[in-house]
Amino acid sequence: MILADTSVWIDYFNGKINTHTDKLDKLLSTEQVIMGDIILAEILQGFRKDSEYNKAKEALGYLNCYSISNKIIAIKSAENFRYLRKKGITIRKTTDMLIATYCIENKVTLLHNDKDFLPFEILGLQVLL
Repeated sequence: MILADTSVWIDYFNGKINTHTDKLDKLLSTEQVIMGDIILAEILQGFRKDSEYNKAKEALGYLNCYSISNKIIAIKSAENFRYLRKKGITIRKTTDMLIATYCIENKVTLLHNDKDFLPFEILGLQVLL
């Protein structure tokens, strides 16, 4: 299973062609790409026009959507944050902590285009590209 982060979906919906959007395009027809509820909310919030919002909502509705956080993931995210902070790394966004921790704990590969996820590789985050 592969989870694509908001950073890739935004470029994808904006028609940007790069390594990450090309990979996502291929994965959508060959692999099980899943959606996270937090990522879904972030993506859909970005649309200004109702027509674009509705098209994206319909298209993304075909993906299996998983709840990214629960009590276990929340606690593990806090532990991961504290571990990284002790190493001198401060993660800026709680959503990134939750997404990365979800992927680590569930052995889900993350496709992202966001340097904020790089420190999570020392915690075992599996990434594409």
